[in-house]
Amino acid sequence: MSDSPASAVLAANSVPPLAAEDISLLGFPLWGWQIAVATAGVLALVLLARTIWTPTQRSLRAWALGNIVVNAGIAVTGATVRVTSSGLGCSEWPKCTPESFVPIDTGHAALNAAIEFGNRTLTFVVLAVAVITFVAVMRMSPRRPDLVRLAVIVPFGVLGQGVVGGITVWTDLHPASVAAHFLLSMVMVFITVALYVRCQEPEGKPQVSAGPMLHALSVGLVVVGFVLLVAGTVVTGTGPHGGDAAAPRWGFDLAAVTRLHSALAWLTTAGAVLATVIAFRGGARRPVRMSSVFLLATVVLQGVVGYTQYALELPEALVVLHVLGSALTWVAISRLYFSTTRLVPPGQELSEDPADRDGERSPAVPAPGR
Repeated sequence: MSDSPASAVLAANSVPPLAAEDISLLGFPLWGWQIAVATAGVLALVLLARTIWTPTQRSLRAWALGNIVVNAGIAVTGATVRVTSSGLGCSEWPKCTPESFVPIDTGHAALNAAIEFGNRTLTFVVLAVAVITFVAVMRMSPRRPDLVRLAVIVPFGVLGQGVVGGITVWTDLHPASVAAHFLLSMVMVFITVALYVRCQEPEGKPQVSAGPMLHALSVGLVVVGFVLLVAGTVVTGTGPHGGDAAAPRWGFDLAAVTRLHSALAWLTTAGAVLATVIAFRGGARRPVRMSSVFLLATVVLQGVVGYTQYALELPEALVVLHVLGSALTWVAISRLYFSTTRLVPPGQELSEDPADRDGERSPAVPAPGR
C-alpha cells in the first residue's frame, strides 16, 4: 500500500535536524573550529600580555578597558543565544550533552548547537583577560591593595557567570536564572569600570571631586540604572525570546511590564539631562563633563532602539542591539559615578592637585611613604 500525500509530508517534517558534527570545514567539524578559534584568542592574549611582568599605567589601563569590553560583550552574545532559540543547543553543563563536552548528537539544529557552544567557548577568552589583568596588578611595584581587591573579584566573577549559566541550563532557561546571568555580567561591568578609573589615579582615599548635587545624582543614577536593568530582564522573561520554544515564561502582562521599564528609562534620561546641565553650568572637571555627555547620548540612542523594537514587535536583531545599548548605558552610568570622586593620597587635599584643575588624571603611582 502506497503512502498518502499527508503521510509523505509528515515524514518529511519528521526528518531530524542536521547535527552539529555533520557541519565541517576543510574536513574539520564546526565545534573543532570553535575550540581552535577560542584557543587562538587566548594564546593571542597571552602574547599581548608580555608587558604584565613590568606593567605600566598605559598597559594596565588597556587591560582594564579590555575587561569592560569582554564582560559587556559576553552579555550581548548571550542575547544572541536567546533570540536564536539556541539556549538549549547544549542541553547539559558543564558538558554539552550527557555523553560529550562538545556538540555531538545534541538533538538540536546545527546552528543552535554551534551558537550555544560558541558562547561557552568565549567564556575562556573573558577569563583569560581577567587573569592577565590580575597578574598585571599583582606585578605592580609597589603593589596597590585597592587595585588588587578589584582585580581579584573579576576572574571569580567570570567563574561565577559560568556557574549561573549552568544553573540556567539545568532549569531549562527559567527567566529568573537568565536574569541572574545577565545581571551578574552587569555587576562585573561595574567593577571593571571601577578598576579602569582607579588604575589611573594615585593610591589614596576617595574624595568627592564634583559638586554635592552632581555626586548625589550620580549615585541615584546607579540605583535607578540597576533597577532599570532588572526591569528589562522582567520584560525579557515575559516576552517571546526565551532561548528555546519550551522555555518557561513569566505570566506578567507584557504591556504593563514594558511600561514600567519605559518609565524607568525616562527617569534615567531625565537624570542624564540634569547631570549634563549641572556638569557644564557648574564648571565640573572635563572627565565629569565628558561622562555626562556620553551617558546622555547613550540613553537617548537606547530609547530610540527600545521604542523601535517594541513597535516592530521585537525583531531579533533589534533585541540584540538593545542589549548592547543596555550594557553601554550601564557603562556610562558607572563611568559618571566614578568620575565624581577621586583617590587622593594621604596628607593631600583635592584642590592641591593641579590635575584636578585641568581635568587630567594623575598616574597610578603609590602614595607617599610607601
